[in-house]
Amino acid sequence: MKIIHIAGGGDTGGAKTHILTLLKELSKDNEVLLVSFRAGQFAEAAEGEGIKTAVIDKRLVFASFAALLKTIREFSPDVIHCHGAKANMMGALAKLFYDAPVISTVHSDYRLDYMHSRIKQYTFGTVNAISLRLLDYYAAVASRTADMLIKRGFDPERIFTIYNGIDFSKPKAEVDKKAYLAEKGLQAGDGDVIVSVAARLNPVKDLGTLLRAVKIASDKNPHIKLMIAGEGEDKNMLVSLSNKLGIEDRVCFAGWVPDVDTFFAASDVTIITSLSETFPYSITEGVREGCAAISSDVGGMPDLIDHGKNGFIFKPGDAAELSEYLLKICSDRELRMKFAENLFIKASADFSIGKMKETQISIYETIIRRYKKRKSKKRYGAVVCGAYGRGNAGDDAILKSVVETLRELDGDMPVYVMSRNPEETRLTNRVNSFYIFGVFRFLQTLRKCGLFINGGGSLIQDVTSTRSLYYYLFTLFAAKLMSCRVLMYGCGIGPVAKSLNRKAAAFVLNGSVDIITLRDDTSQKELRTLGVLKPSVRLAADSAMNLSPASEDVTDAYLEDEGLEKDKSYICFALREWKHIDKSAEIAAAADYAYEKYGLWAVFLPAEYPRDIRAAEKAAQLMKSPHTVLKKPRSVGVTIALLRRMRLVCAMRLHALVFSAAGGVPAIALSYDIKVSGFMKYINSDLFIQFEELTLSRLCDMIDRAFSGEIAGKVKESADMLKNREKINRQAAMELLGLQRSCE
Repeated sequence: MKIIHIAGGGDTGGAKTHILTLLKELSKDNEVLLVSFRAGQFAEAAEGEGIKTAVIDKRLVFASFAALLKTIREFSPDVIHCHGAKANMMGALAKLFYDAPVISTVHSDYRLDYMHSRIKQYTFGTVNAISLRLLDYYAAVASRTADMLIKRGFDPERIFTIYNGIDFSKPKAEVDKKAYLAEKGLQAGDGDVIVSVAARLNPVKDLGTLLRAVKIASDKNPHIKLMIAGEGEDKNMLVSLSNKLGIEDRVCFAGWVPDVDTFFAASDVTIITSLSETFPYSITEGVREGCAAISSDVGGMPDLIDHGKNGFIFKPGDAAELSEYLLKICSDRELRMKFAENLFIKASADFSIGKMKETQISIYETIIRRYKKRKSKKRYGAVVCGAYGRGNAGDDAILKSVVETLRELDGDMPVYVMSRNPEETRLTNRVNSFYIFGVFRFLQTLRKCGLFINGGGSLIQDVTSTRSLYYYLFTLFAAKLMSCRVLMYGCGIGPVAKSLNRKAAAFVLNGSVDIITLRDDTSQKELRTLGVLKPSVRLAADSAMNLSPASEDVTDAYLEDEGLEKDKSYICFALREWKHIDKSAEIAAAADYAYEKYGLWAVFLPAEYPRDIRAAEKAAQLMKSPHTVLKKPRSVGVTIALLRRMRLVCAMRLHALVFSAAGGVPAIALSYDIKVSGFMKYINSDLFIQFEELTLSRLCDMIDRAFSGEIAGKVKESADMLKNREKINRQAAMELLGLQRSCE
């Protein structure tokens, strides 16, 4: 592979380290050229590392670009890779004259790059912001940097995440700690704990918060000492603040340190206090030398540090919280050593130089492949429509499963989701998204896509409203009119009650849909009564059946945040308000019964935020036994994991029942809609009650039956059956994408 990297040439700190470290590794088995727009330390350092380097040091921008274009044409790269404002501008111009994908590594928040100068902010900063929009792809040096770009309107499918990596096989530096500290001007005695930070001394690094935290902590533990390496415009202010706080004898300003390995080898704790970061090298450099770590909650730090397990994370700017963690880690040598060891194990596995290179090569291969595909195919992509972006766990699960399936079938294919909350959908699922009622955008997107998916749920019904039925029918009709293949994916159908609505539904489904996969046999019967005969109709299962739960650590952390013990026995209630029927008293009494007889702690799980919280609280307030209402939003994976930990689930919400069935957990359905009772019949369970007929005695009787053991075999059989049938949804998508012949 031939790769050309473009940099301004004045790169320092983490950006410089990232570029040189990465290029040195890439050069081992790829043809790499670095173009620097400035002679000096950066270019000399690159050449010193054996990186092929071309320096273009011209005053005029157009002269620099002409020289760059000539270099590009002579080198003939497969990929052009930019770093920094000037490089991004040149990369955007190069796109006009050379046919290759252009990618930029986003090393920081580009809006904060010139905080120290208003003039540069409005000139270089503005040019950089515009140039970034014109490039093809982006490598974000942390997942939060990727989130930042998505929130600002960048295409999620053109953003990749790559973490800074260092060589963890390198031996630790040897140092005479006392002599080194004395040389830097810090007098340290036996038992002193050295907290160190290596950073540019500018406002973004927020070292004032660090000094204030050290003052609070060191007043309680005088063995805490601070060493700051770096230069910058804030140095005089920080020295003055140190004196004002009266901690000048506990703080050392070491200036620029050429050998950071020795610096951290003489330290015990490495720290980041920044207001904004991506993934600073100083943390991993400190970890490699055996330091424990504390960081502000910025950039990729939560991806590296598991709070309370291998380090501490604090709220940016919160000196009181930081001082608390400083005191804990500096006063407990055993804890400090444990954190350092645990973090080294994780960092060396996931944030090594080898991992960084592997990720970058994979990114290059992907963008070259996608670049070629998008140029060669006139219609390429899928539009997914459903009741998304409303905070409903069931609908979120359906979308997640559809997107995961499409990614498995063709990881390069663009996916566009119609949603009520496009920004949230883009962030959560890393797909393009637009407002569901943006008709012009919808029609415009259909013209460039080959597949339209009506993505699960009960969209073809008129119980909610006739208006919603006609809108979803319109989307199906428009998709076929625009020559898309049309798939209704893991759907529930009905009820469609009104005569005119039934005729309209039959007309559109017969004329516009290629394949319909259903999540229950009640929907199949409804299609027959509607007279839908032309599409291929296949009995499958809810598309969320095969979704994976969150990890145990993530789930345990959620339970802890909600004040729940992970090993207790729980009964879950997933309720919603329905018309004017209130069964809160009966549900509360049944929850008390489950606690008294079976020792089950009641957990109320709102499936749709914030809509279901009111129903949960109404029942919970009437209880006498211990209970918890889960009020913190959670991911689909955590919801699935929580339901799998329950001894019993009692739910009105369909997907609480679906997730329970998938996990083999007994469930009782409080049916307010045909889709709920239809699902229970589909899994051969009679543990359901029509909501308006709910009584305490009937619900308690079902709780007893669930714990009698009589349904244990059925629950497992149902789970296996549903998981196998869900694969039919995937097979239908494969067929319409031309990846598999007809299953019929």
